[in-house]
Amino acid sequence: MKSIKLLIIVLGCIFISSCIPHKDTVYLQNKENATNDTIPYNLTEVQKPYRVQIDDILNIRIKVLDQDNVQIFNPIGEGNLNASSAERAYFDGFTVDIHGMIRIPTLGRFTVLGYTTAEIEKLIEDKLLEEQFKETANIFITVKLAGLRYTANGEIGNPGTVTLYKERVNIFEAIANSGEIPITGDKKDVLVIRQYPQGQKIHHLDLTDVNVMRSPYYYIQPNDMIYVKPLKQKSIGTGETAVSSLTTIATIISIAATTILLFTRL
Repeated sequence: MKSIKLLIIVLGCIFISSCIPHKDTVYLQNKENATNDTIPYNLTEVQKPYRVQIDDILNIRIKVLDQDNVQIFNPIGEGNLNASSAERAYFDGFTVDIHGMIRIPTLGRFTVLGYTTAEIEKLIEDKLLEEQFKETANIFITVKLAGLRYTANGEIGNPGTVTLYKERVNIFEAIANSGEIPITGDKKDVLVIRQYPQGQKIHHLDLTDVNVMRSPYYYIQPNDMIYVKPLKQKSIGTGETAVSSLTTIATIISIAATTILLFTRL
């Protein structure tokens, strides 16, 4: 009898520790202590323009009064019309090589590593005015990234690489497009692994804290990796909710009691 009581006490402790608290599953709560990097922020810090990295693909459009004169610079739209947007961007866009450069027909090579798209637009415009056109040509140049590509893995619905065709994507949009975080995922310490010229850095975000929206890492950048850690309750395996944990423990108690009764009768 004492053995059964002891077993119930032990399993009760496991039950209490294995249930995932409701507060750990709810986004954007008002919290005082959270694991968010570099908060508070100033608005300009969060909205800093993205600077181009190696392997980025740029879409470049050049417009002048006589479009026939710039047809060679605007290859997008030609070729296989049945190809996806990502495929067309890959083949027709301008990929930043390992030296941080792109090559534009007739204009040659440009170093773009670490530049913003606005700065690249100015570089191309200056080169065109120097070699190809006069100011009366009314040159208009747009440079955009060929989608925002990131990778999500770990405890997430659909791990893998995703490309979104938007200028800005926040962490919640990125996770929603990767199948959401299941109840067994750690929303309180989501890792954003970001590329920098000097290497990679890991940043921590608590998605259950409303102040996450003030973090400079709230908006993801191209080539970011998002990693969601599993909660310890998943490795214990007693259940995700109180009901599932109780069912598991009841089953264990039933098996244990039956085993004890069989041995005591022998």
